[in-house]
Amino acid sequence: MLMPSIFRENLFDDFFGDAFGSYTTADHMTTDVKENEQGYELVMNMPGYKKEDVKAELKNGYLTISASSNKNIDEKDNEGRYIRRERYSGSCSRSFYVGDQVTEEDIKAKFEDGTLKLFIPKKEAKPAVEDKKYIAIEG
Repeated sequence: MLMPSIFRENLFDDFFGDAFGSYTTADHMTTDVKENEQGYELVMNMPGYKKEDVKAELKNGYLTISASSNKNIDEKDNEGRYIRRERYSGSCSRSFYVGDQVTEEDIKAKFEDGTLKLFIPKKEAKPAVEDKKYIAIEG
């Protein structure tokens, strides 16, 4: 019979907590943004993801980083009975406005040891050209 723990929903939450690598939403995609004279450096922590799991897309001035993963954790005792069986399947994404002048070729990205590093150069906004429209005057 499962007995409720003092701080968690049931007794096994205490046994199979963070020690087995469960992540909360706050652990995924925490990002540091640093500005320098040339542009912006983003360092995004992505624990448990591989390079193949991560996608970066630039659309309408927004840089969107997304990641998805499917994981299975199976543990058995000596007789093959399950002690614990967990599955994780999920995805997460973050978007940053980088401006309409930035192109895919401008952005540099590197993924290493669960950390995605991006460099986005500063681009000056081009002034909008006024499109003059005249009203025809009769007479």
